[in-house]
Amino acid sequence: MLDHRLQILLDEERYQRVASLARARGVSVAAVVRDAIDRGLPSTPARRSAALSTILAAPTMSVGPPDELRTELDELRARRS
Repeated sequence: MLDHRLQILLDEERYQRVASLARARGVSVAAVVRDAIDRGLPSTPARRSAALSTILAAPTMSVGPPDELRTELDELRARRS
């Protein structure tokens, strides 16, 4: 259920992009804006899911023995302090 009304002003170029996409999808301009908000500002579970997908899709890489990795991470943390 939609509970809140939002008014925004767009320049002509942005409006034309949104309106064009709405026509192509056969939906309202408002539906395109809601979709853009969902994509740009996902809810916490969606953000976590997207982050997990990105991590799982990353190529495998060699990180060396755990002790070397721990030392490297400790050195990096020390530089930030």
